[in-house]
Amino acid sequence: MTQFLNEKADIVTEAIDGLVAASGGALARLDGYPHIRVVLRNDWDKSRVALVSGGGSGHEPSHGGFVGPGMLTAAVCGDVFASPSVDAVLAGILAVTGPAGCLLIVKNYTGDRLNFGLAAERARAFGLKVRMVIVDDDIALPDLPQARGLAGTLFVHKIAGALAEGGADLDTVADRAESVIARTRSIGMSLDTCTVPGAPKEARIPAGMAELGLGIHGEPGVEQVPFDTARNAMAAVSEKLAAGMGDGSHVALLNNLGGCSVLETAVLAHELFSGPLAGKVTAVVGPAALMTSLDMRGFSISLLEAAPDEVAALGADVPMAAWPGLSQITSIATAALPDGLSPIRPPASDHPDTRAFLTHVCQIMINAEADLNALDAKSGDGDTGSTLANAARALQSAMDDLPLADHTQLFRALGQELSQTMGGSSGVLLAIFFAAAGDAASSGVSTIDALKAGLTRMQEIGGAELGDRTMVDAMHPALDALPGGIPAAAAAARAGANATAAMLQAKAGRAAYVNAAQLEGHNDPGAEAVARLFEQLS
Repeated sequence: MTQFLNEKADIVTEAIDGLVAASGGALARLDGYPHIRVVLRNDWDKSRVALVSGGGSGHEPSHGGFVGPGMLTAAVCGDVFASPSVDAVLAGILAVTGPAGCLLIVKNYTGDRLNFGLAAERARAFGLKVRMVIVDDDIALPDLPQARGLAGTLFVHKIAGALAEGGADLDTVADRAESVIARTRSIGMSLDTCTVPGAPKEARIPAGMAELGLGIHGEPGVEQVPFDTARNAMAAVSEKLAAGMGDGSHVALLNNLGGCSVLETAVLAHELFSGPLAGKVTAVVGPAALMTSLDMRGFSISLLEAAPDEVAALGADVPMAAWPGLSQITSIATAALPDGLSPIRPPASDHPDTRAFLTHVCQIMINAEADLNALDAKSGDGDTGSTLANAARALQSAMDDLPLADHTQLFRALGQELSQTMGGSSGVLLAIFFAAAGDAASSGVSTIDALKAGLTRMQEIGGAELGDRTMVDAMHPALDALPGGIPAAAAAARAGANATAAMLQAKAGRAAYVNAAQLEGHNDPGAEAVARLFEQLS
């Protein structure tokens, strides 16, 4: 997999230099590259307890992104997924520790425990006060004697950091850190493994499956489970977290492991707040990329049964952009539509033949969803089928509220419905089409002439003409042929749609930005949808 990296040996040092240079002077790094890589606060005066954490790189923004007032004093960075050396950890301790002492916050991995532990012993030999806490929040492998440290580590960073910033002594900070660790539970899920620079990608998670309980270095999880929806994925994670969960209110940390889109993590947040843990989780950190695993396409949830002062500490402002803050979970607020956007609907009425016809039309569009998406992916963004199918589903749901017995009012009602439920330019254009058809029908013209009037208005506003490689290329000949019956209209629509495959330049729509090589040989998806509709009706 191609990555935006230079030499493998320089990845960590270049990333640290990028972080420090972009900090506005808030951060510095120790000299000693490439063996000693420590990010530290540039304003630190050693008057309070220092907090030092770190480990292998590849988990950004952890840990360097959380160095600053109210969190870490220094972060010690190893190679990707490799513990920093004893000398690097010791350098970090010596650089920031004063009479108040230092707390080392270490994730429970053998290399980190050994290297941070030996560095702590050597620092004590220098006469420094040093305590170390081990974060072991992973609940995926209950029989494992040494549970791994995951994103729950950030609860410790923030709460201990708030105490240290407020002037608490070392024992107070360390004891509270140990208490937080004891009440923190984390588990992750991913659809894919991560890509380690310079190493072949491991493809152990097959399509249609997700791995539950994998580690932040790509270690295998407890099991692979079928994956179909974000809802079921969150339910599986929540089931593990709920076992042994305390009765008090909890703070959740929703962590993007690196490869999920912002859209996906927002959906996961919705499922977390409305799923099995609803009511038990009252506040959330994130969703955000906090402790990643390079580009792993997964997420983790950490839960802390937090005391009120800990909630306040998690919510305390810090200047580091990597920390997203704490938010209380509330019910979804809604506001009424502004005047003029709430449509005045004609009275609903039933007409069995019209209902059957519209239901059939909707089902045709739903059945064509995958094919139209695949066609659109060749010349657009691959969503034409979904746009039409979602509008059809919405129309099916609204069928009982439509004036089915009054075709003049029905055209207008269809236009209103599509303007609200159908996304993209297609929704607007079809809304114009049906609104104009309704206006024409109200003047007494025939249904076919009303539809032609709708098409004319749609072309006037949308700007598309015959030959521009749009749905007009199938719709225009179909309506011209419709007086001869639906089979004639279907044949005309098909000929028009097929002709678009030879049109190497689109003059309207998103395909206008696509080069000729990508358009050649592929029907316009809008025209194809019109052709399929008439063919199925025929």
